[in-house]
Amino acid sequence: MITVVFACVHNAGRSQMAAAWFELLADSTLARAISAGTRPAAQVHPEVVAAMREVGVELSQRVPRQLDDALAGSASLLVTMGCGESCPVVPGVPREDWPFEDPKGQSIERVRVIRDEIRERVRRLVHASGWASQRGPRADSPRPAK
Repeated sequence: MITVVFACVHNAGRSQMAAAWFELLADSTLARAISAGTRPAAQVHPEVVAAMREVGVELSQRVPRQLDDALAGSASLLVTMGCGESCPVVPGVPREDWPFEDPKGQSIERVRVIRDEIRERVRRLVHASGWASQRGPRADSPRPAK
């Protein structure tokens, strides 16, 4: 089983969105996502919860978790998202840095842009890696806001 770890500072925005998109877009029999942070927040940022809820993804019950060396070492791929030098470098684990803006404190309009940019980057990753789900159209595009 391939494990992709998405990491950011607070594990309350970018990495949570990336892991949620990965869960929707990837075939769960081939790959899974974990999200974590170098300094986890108490909860997912409310503006992130709201933006993801608009597309039918519920993050309000997710709890940010600590990124430690053991978790990073269990990854098949470590995707860092703004944690810079505080994210671990693990010998033998490929690492990509996705420089997305932090959604914390941003307007809902800006968080939507970040959400959609992250979705597209995750979509490209799962397709390029051969992990894409065959579940149908919902996996490639969010549901419209209600």
